[in-house]
Amino acid sequence: MKKIFMAVVVLAVVATACKGEKKEAVETKEAKEVAVNVSELNNVDTAASVLTWKGTKPTGAHDGVVSLKSGGLVVENGTVTQGEFVIDMNTIVNKDMAGSDGAGKLEGHLKGDDFFDVAKFPTSKFVITSVTEAEGKLNVTGNLTIKDVTKSITIPAMIMTEGGVTTFKSEKFMVNRADFNVKYGSKSFFDDLKDKFIDDLMEMSFEVKTKA
Repeated sequence: MKKIFMAVVVLAVVATACKGEKKEAVETKEAKEVAVNVSELNNVDTAASVLTWKGTKPTGAHDGVVSLKSGGLVVENGTVTQGEFVIDMNTIVNKDMAGSDGAGKLEGHLKGDDFFDVAKFPTSKFVITSVTEAEGKLNVTGNLTIKDVTKSITIPAMIMTEGGVTTFKSEKFMVNRADFNVKYGSKSFFDDLKDKFIDDLMEMSFEVKTKA
C-alpha cells in the first residue's frame, strides 16, 4: 500500500512539473503603424546575428537557424528605442540533422509552398514599435511579418554593449504559426491528421549584433 501511495505521489509531481513547463504562444494583436524605416540605418552585423527556431511533433522535434538579410537598431541611453530586422527565409537551416539527407529534405519542405512558401515570400520581418523596461528586462513590442500576415507581439529581451558592439537578445518565445497562415500539418486547418500533425507552436529566439 505504501509503495502504491509513493507511486501516486511521484506521478503527481511529474505531472505538475510537466504542466508547469508548458509554454503558451505570445499573444498576437493587430499590427501597429510604424513611420520610420529603421532598416535603412544598416548598422546590424548580419553575419553575427541569427534567428533560432524549434518545431515539434508527436514523434520528436527539429531545430535550426535562419540568417538576417539586413537590419537597423537604434540605441539611446543604453536601451533600444527602434529596430527593424529583415529575415532571409532562403537561409533556413536544420541543425539537429546537419549534414544528412534528412536535413536537406526538411529544409526544402520548410521553404516549399505548403509551408513558408519562400519563393513567394522570401523574407520575414520584425519591426519594433515600443519598448518598456521592468526589473532589468525589456518588454519589446513589434510587428512580426511571416508570409503575407503581420501581427503585433510582445517578447522579453535584453541588451548589452561591449567593445562598441551592442547585442540585442530575446528570450525564447512561442509563436502560433496558424496565426500567420502556415497551414501544413496544422490541426487548426485540418481535421483528419491523427498523429501526423505538427504542433502549431514554434519556439523562436533571436540575437542581433550591431557592427563594430
